[in-house]
Amino acid sequence: MLRQIIEIDEDLCIGCELCISACNEGAIGIVDGKAKLLRDDYCDGLGNCLPNCPTGAISFIQKETLPFDKAAVLEKMKKTLENENVPQVSGGCPGSAVMSINRNSESHIHEGHGCCSGDEHSHDEDHDCQCEGSSQKVMKKEVASGNNTVIESELRQWPVQIKLMPLKSPLYENANLLIAADCAAYAYGDFHRDFMRNKVAIIGCPKLDDGDYTEKLTEIIRHNDIKSVTIVRMQVPCCGGLERAGKMALQASGKFIPWNVVTISTDGRIIE
Repeated sequence: MLRQIIEIDEDLCIGCELCISACNEGAIGIVDGKAKLLRDDYCDGLGNCLPNCPTGAISFIQKETLPFDKAAVLEKMKKTLENENVPQVSGGCPGSAVMSINRNSESHIHEGHGCCSGDEHSHDEDHDCQCEGSSQKVMKKEVASGNNTVIESELRQWPVQIKLMPLKSPLYENANLLIAADCAAYAYGDFHRDFMRNKVAIIGCPKLDDGDYTEKLTEIIRHNDIKSVTIVRMQVPCCGGLERAGKMALQASGKFIPWNVVTISTDGRIIE
C-alpha cells in the first residue's frame, strides 16, 4: 500500500540516537553508527522522531510498503518487557479494583480549566506533539483574591506528560525533577504543596502508555543539569514500571544525582 513513513538521510545522521528514544514503536535502530528504519511496518508514519533529530536527517516520504502493524509492535514491546524481567500481573492490575474511600476531614474544591480545546495545531521543532496545548511554557503564578479559599498551584511548566516533554530545555537547568504517577495527585491531597513545590513535574502511567519511559528519561537526565530526582508512585504493581524506568534512567545517564522514591497508598497515605 502507498502510505507515509519516515526516511533517514545517512549523510546527515550523526548517530546521536535521539530518534530512537522518540520512536515509541521501536522502528529505528543504529546500524554501523547511523540511524536506520529497521522495519517499515513498525513505522506508524506520525513522525515523533522528526523534531528530535538535531541535524534534520529525518523526513517524510510516500512509499509503497507494508501497512503499519500495531499488533506486531505490541508483541515486540511485550517480549522486551519479558526479557527485562518486568513482572507481569495476570488477570488485570490489582490497582484497578474499584473501592470506596471514606473521607472524614473537610475538603476544598479547586476549579481548573482545559488547555487543548481547539483544533488548531502548530509545528514546534522542540516538541513531540504539535498540539498547541502541549507547547512548552513556564507558569507565572497569580494568587486569586476574594472571600473564597484558593490554594495556589505549584505547577511550574507545561506540558507535564512524559511523552510530551522535550529532551533538552532551559526549564530543566538546575532543576529538581519530579517523576510522578498521574494518579498520585488525585490520591494524595497535598500533592502540590508536598511534592511539586520548586520542582519540574512530569507524569505518566506505565499501565496505559505504550512503550517504556526509560530511554526518554535517560536522555532528559543525561543532557540537562538536573539537581535531584524524586519518583512518586502508587502502591499498585503496575506502577513499578515507573519506578523501574526512573532508576534505570539514573543509572544509564552516567550521573550521580540524589534521588528518592515515595509510595502513595490507594487511600492517599505516604507508606514509603
